Amino acid sequence: MLKRIITFIAVTLLMLSVTGICSAKSTTEEIARLGQDLTPLGAEKAANSDGTIPAWTGGITTPPAGYKPGDHHPDPFADEKVLFTINATNLDQYADKLTPGHKALLKTYDSFFMNVYPSHRSASAPQRIYDATKQIAATAELASNGNGVTGAVIGIPFPLPDNGLEVLWNHILRWRGNAIERKFVKVGVTRKGDYTLSTKLQRMNVQYSQEGMTEEKLDNVVLHYRAESLAPAKLAGRMTLVHETLDQSKEHRKAWTYSPGQRRVRRAPNLAFDNPEAATDGLSVTDQLDMYNGSPERYDWKLLGKKEIYVPYNSYKLHSDKLKYKDILKPLHMNSDHLRYELHRVWVVDATLKQGISHTYKRRTLYVDEDSWQILAVDIYDNRDQLWRVSEGHGINYYDVPTYWTTAEVNYDLPSGRYAVSMLNNEEDMYKFSKKFDLKEFTTSSLRRLGRR
Repeated sequence: MLKRIITFIAVTLLMLSVTGICSAKSTTEEIARLGQDLTPLGAEKAANSDGTIPAWTGGITTPPAGYKPGDHHPDPFADEKVLFTINATNLDQYADKLTPGHKALLKTYDSFFMNVYPSHRSASAPQRIYDATKQIAATAELASNGNGVTGAVIGIPFPLPDNGLEVLWNHILRWRGNAIERKFVKVGVTRKGDYTLSTKLQRMNVQYSQEGMTEEKLDNVVLHYRAESLAPAKLAGRMTLVHETLDQSKEHRKAWTYSPGQRRVRRAPNLAFDNPEAATDGLSVTDQLDMYNGSPERYDWKLLGKKEIYVPYNSYKLHSDKLKYKDILKPLHMNSDHLRYELHRVWVVDATLKQGISHTYKRRTLYVDEDSWQILAVDIYDNRDQLWRVSEGHGINYYDVPTYWTTAEVNYDLPSGRYAVSMLNNEEDMYKFSKKFDLKEFTTSSLRRLGRR
């Protein structure tokens, strides 16, 4: 009987570890590695064995000469040449460093290719984020069933992750600035390349990372988010308000919408998971915004380890205000001439839909940057376990903050030849990271007032 009990406990612990529910605090010895052989956020500081991935030396910490606040960020690597190009004819040569999604894109579309450039570990964050990360590494824990985090504020909660859920929460809670106002376009592109741009104005007040923040002050709200549709005319005036929670085992996100036609504010409990994302022609769902957002509760999360992969990175060329949207949005996929790929180490996390739970996507494989905890790519599988969609997060270091974040997020639908893009901002004013918001701007009353203007 004793042997059976011991065996049961061992198997249970193994299952918890595999699914990402089991969470252990980092030891003093492990935490001491942060800022030493590991970067302050937990990445391997050293170069890889053949030097194709360089050592991390701090990332970009100052803007290049000539940069002025409000500019689209000039490319620090503009003079670099393509090392080599991966296409349908030579992908087997690079197969061990390609995701299944990128292999599928290369095989499906003759016009899609990947220009690979020298790798630069440009991700950086303020010193206070580094300090907070080291401090909370000793206290951060997953909440009940992994559906939240406790003992953490300001920094990356799990710089030394043990499981897939910890990696996911590092992405959700990564540093992006304190208060951001950004205007961008979302668009669904047909197989022939036709599209209608949808323009949004978004405001985010990131409570989690505010200086002097504590768990008590948070009151379980990570961030406040308000978005307003500006165009096209049929969508103009629609607004969304979200209060995102830290421990979602206590309370899921709170969300509301305002419709100008009805002139009413309504609760939006379905603004989550696989609810279709507006203005994407059904090609993206709500929890794909920011590559993944919201509760992880519908999936089992398995950490597969770390791997060297060609991923979109330092996408300043795609970010440029010298480009027009028509230069980027082409039939079948974004214009490969403007895309940049580099070799980086990424955490690989496999998310499998729980038994008896519903979601459009049965399985996802996430590729998470070791330096910034930004998700860079996602492979998405349907209910037949067939690769269905491929997502990319094209990011840059917004060196005026600094933070590494996406400048475009794209979701390719392989069977239809259509795709959706979000966060494009080439023809818009640059993001404002120095905003200061009154929390009254993130209330249902504020939606009503704005709707009456």
